[in-house]
Amino acid sequence: GAAPQQPPPSAAIGGERLGLPGVQVAPMAGAPPLPANLTGQSWIVSDATSGEVLAASNPHLRLPPASTLKILFADTVLPKFDRNTVHRVADEEIQGIGPGSSLVGIKENLDYRVEDLWRGVFLSSGNDAVHVLAHMNGGVRQTVAEMQARADALQAWDTKVISPDGYDMDGQVSSAYDLSLFARAGLRNADFRMYCATRDAMFPGAIDKNTGQRGSFGIANTDRLLGKYPGLIGVKNGTTTNAGSTFVGAAQRGGRTLLVTVMHPVSYQKVYDETAALLDWGFAAADKVQPVGRLVDEIPPAGAEPTGQATAAAEPTGQATAAAE
Repeated sequence: GAAPQQPPPSAAIGGERLGLPGVQVAPMAGAPPLPANLTGQSWIVSDATSGEVLAASNPHLRLPPASTLKILFADTVLPKFDRNTVHRVADEEIQGIGPGSSLVGIKENLDYRVEDLWRGVFLSSGNDAVHVLAHMNGGVRQTVAEMQARADALQAWDTKVISPDGYDMDGQVSSAYDLSLFARAGLRNADFRMYCATRDAMFPGAIDKNTGQRGSFGIANTDRLLGKYPGLIGVKNGTTTNAGSTFVGAAQRGGRTLLVTVMHPVSYQKVYDETAALLDWGFAAADKVQPVGRLVDEIPPAGAEPTGQATAAAEPTGQATAAAE
């Protein structure tokens, strides 16, 4: 076959301005100023429906994504299994999870429904839940390869996947731009939207030796903006000692869905404050700024009918309908 094409330099993806250093914004008359004192090394504000980027700062900077990489994991694996499928967890499926990982608390030799496993991923950021789903999907290595292929199809050229759960690994990186592409793709799936907007749930526990009854325990979404920021759909937070904090938030207001990704601000709480401030700015500025770039569309699979630009642009109609619900 032909030699594989080198991916273009990521700076060219989404528009020239997104490859320039520093803050990019093109205000028109009456545009509100950007929030002051933003400390994120990289951030981006975009419209999830149109893909227009309203403002950004170093959006292609490659940084460790931590658990926000689970957005790509979900986008890749969620469509494959019926949510009511029951899976019995074998001991080896929950071995080899990195020390210090966030866990939901899965036990070997017990049955779990797929939807419970996904709640463990989205609410508790459970690396154990990711590993069980990865084993169901043919194993960790295959899942990582599929995630990388999915990233490439989404034109997320800044992303190098090494662990399916986002656990810090040498060389594992993504960018605010790519994480926004993953979130935008994920939000087109109704189940993805449902899980990331779930604030709390009951999770199956161990079997009581005396009664033989299976217990359950409450889990709560670790996303601190959920239920606090008006119109927040959720998406995903992530923090590790090495990576610092990263947050991808989507919110809906007046029929408009905005996406904000903030990577590596000075502190854990700041990631939420800065996301909320940028969402506020985005809703206020949406019609008063020229876009500085755009979130690109997915590359259609090989052998698909070549479509004109017009059809490609009109394709994500599900997004608009979903946003209007």
